[in-house]
Amino acid sequence: MAKAAEPLVEAGAARAIADGSHGDPFAVLGPHQKGKRWTVTAFVPGADRLTVLAGTQIAASPVPGTPGLFVAEIGKNQPYRLRAEQGSNFWEFEDAFRFGPVLGEMDEYLLGEGTHRRLWQALGAHAITHEGVEGVHFAVWAPNAQRVSVVGDFNVWDGRRHPMRRRGATGVWETFVPEIGEGTAYKYEIRGPGGAILPLKADPVGFGSEHPPKTASVVRRISGAKWGDDGWMAERGPRQTIDAPISIYEVHLGSWRRAPGDRMLSYQELADQLVDYAATMSFTHLELLPISEHPFDGSWGYQPVGLFAPTIRHGTPPEFRAFVDAAHKRGLGILLDWVPGHFPTDPHGLGQFDGTALYEHADPREGFHQDWNTLIYNYGRREVANYLVSNALYWLEEYHLDGLRVDAVASMLYRDYSRGEGQWIPNRDGGRENYEAIELLRRMNITAYGECPGIMTVAEESTAFPGVSRPANHGGLGFGFKWNMGWMNDTLSYMHKDPIHRKWHHHQMTFGLHYAWSENYILPISHDEVVHGKGSMLDKMPGSGAEKFANLRAYYGFMWGHPGKKLLFMGQDFAQGREWNHNQSLDWHLLDHAEHRGVQALVRDLNTTYRATPALHFNDARPEGFAWIESNDAEASVYAWARYGGPQDKAVVVVSNMTPVERQYRLGFPRPGRWEEIINTDAALYGGGNRGNLGGIATEAVAWHNQAQSALIALPPLTTLMFRQA
Repeated sequence: MAKAAEPLVEAGAARAIADGSHGDPFAVLGPHQKGKRWTVTAFVPGADRLTVLAGTQIAASPVPGTPGLFVAEIGKNQPYRLRAEQGSNFWEFEDAFRFGPVLGEMDEYLLGEGTHRRLWQALGAHAITHEGVEGVHFAVWAPNAQRVSVVGDFNVWDGRRHPMRRRGATGVWETFVPEIGEGTAYKYEIRGPGGAILPLKADPVGFGSEHPPKTASVVRRISGAKWGDDGWMAERGPRQTIDAPISIYEVHLGSWRRAPGDRMLSYQELADQLVDYAATMSFTHLELLPISEHPFDGSWGYQPVGLFAPTIRHGTPPEFRAFVDAAHKRGLGILLDWVPGHFPTDPHGLGQFDGTALYEHADPREGFHQDWNTLIYNYGRREVANYLVSNALYWLEEYHLDGLRVDAVASMLYRDYSRGEGQWIPNRDGGRENYEAIELLRRMNITAYGECPGIMTVAEESTAFPGVSRPANHGGLGFGFKWNMGWMNDTLSYMHKDPIHRKWHHHQMTFGLHYAWSENYILPISHDEVVHGKGSMLDKMPGSGAEKFANLRAYYGFMWGHPGKKLLFMGQDFAQGREWNHNQSLDWHLLDHAEHRGVQALVRDLNTTYRATPALHFNDARPEGFAWIESNDAEASVYAWARYGGPQDKAVVVVSNMTPVERQYRLGFPRPGRWEEIINTDAALYGGGNRGNLGGIATEAVAWHNQAQSALIALPPLTTLMFRQA
């Protein structure tokens, strides 16, 4: 009796292909050699007939018992197309399963090792030409999945049509989908380790997203950028060191200003309006609240899902690049608020990505933020650490960003952050420090500074953790700068008090000098100080009417005279009256009022003076740049100090009167001669009473404040003055 011919498609494999459970679909579908024969197997749900177009037309045979599955014998392995028919309708298409892998052996090795610095060049969705055909290469890490498919309108969101190829032990799945390209919306359909189909997932390395509330990733080209900022990139390094004047304008792009109809501005509009405004105000940098794609407007970007995608709320990746380019052409650096500390639980995000705790810790004592109801990355997993470090490098390289401000560093450094007893797991030595997060931050800084010369990194860190801005090779975390949260809290607490009570709290304003040189500090008056019922900066000031403005102007003068780089959140630059609301524009109409225009003019002039005066910035992070003249006059609530730059730079004396009492005040000066009054926050231009010293003073040989010379100065109420040696 003759032996039955072996079927071209084994029945179990056919069933698995049809129900989307096959773990290696490329072993079945596409072209395969069977003995001396070549076959093409294709799964086209809904098709009644299928023809292989390979020079000649070869009718494929339906596989019995599996509707939509066809197989055909072809003469030899060669390029082909498929023609499907359903009733009287037909369509031709390339077969995704005839194409070989895109990722190479080196990619596979680095991905498996967790050392692929430019992860985005391997993973994500890339519009390419592969084996002579245009299409998109998809690759995603999902090591515990039974099956991963890419789905979209191009395959009616059917996960059976484009299952992906597993790449060895790396946990990466990839496929090339021909004849789709830029603008294609897609997600990943993942069958978890237990066989269940998970909620559709956005691409962790996707370069674009749909407009919220839609959540699919979108294919975006990020290659082929044309930049016009070569001069800036070559020269930015010296502009971002501890010696440089750094004055940062912190901005939430969605609410800085709105277009008619309450529409958010595009990156192109921001490149014109915001860049021009910040440059005119003499800021050195723009710092953007997180623009990585995020589903919820109310998170202000701090709960990102698409870490590699500039939010589509303002435009596409090329349009964001154009915004950065425009800023650089105006001499402005761009810093991005970067969020490696946590991620949201949205079902299309990273949580339980392949049906397991992949990016996060499984134990909520390590993997869940109680404060924010978010998940915490597993920093000790090499692939997760690689994902985050690569993401930092991505923004710096692909978008020419000049630095990263890292959010919520304190929450990363300590395992017991905001947790009670029994709610956290100690480290291997029984302590509270998160060794894995510390190593991640060091690695990020080493990589960023090593790969992108001239950048800067900034830590928002609110504890006394040592060496945040010390180089990693000297035992520090490796940041360039650290936000001085202690200074901010102390000084705002002081300014909130009625002047009659300030003498009892005098040293809240001086305490920052006890630790001013322990880190490279930025003085931050950020978005966090004008939300959640804290009121605006103007609201924080005591008094009513003109006194509120005078207090605020005096405080800004104190801040710009104090050691440390500067940061103001938008709206604070013109004394917005109400608390910040992320859903609406700043109140630009307030500039119709002289008091608000005055604060704006003061901030502009403080920036201009700070940048032009080395004594006010060169030694921001060194004790030789500062000396108290008067730090103990609590009764008068007066502070005075000297600032020094390099040996050839003219010294500056700063004096602040934090009471509403005008004084004739004898002040010691460190050097004899004429001193110009370069800033007077009481000037009429700024909305003040125009009291002062007629442009300057001359010292007398009268010893005072431990100085050999002094001058009797007019010290207006609630005012900061700056004098520069003539």
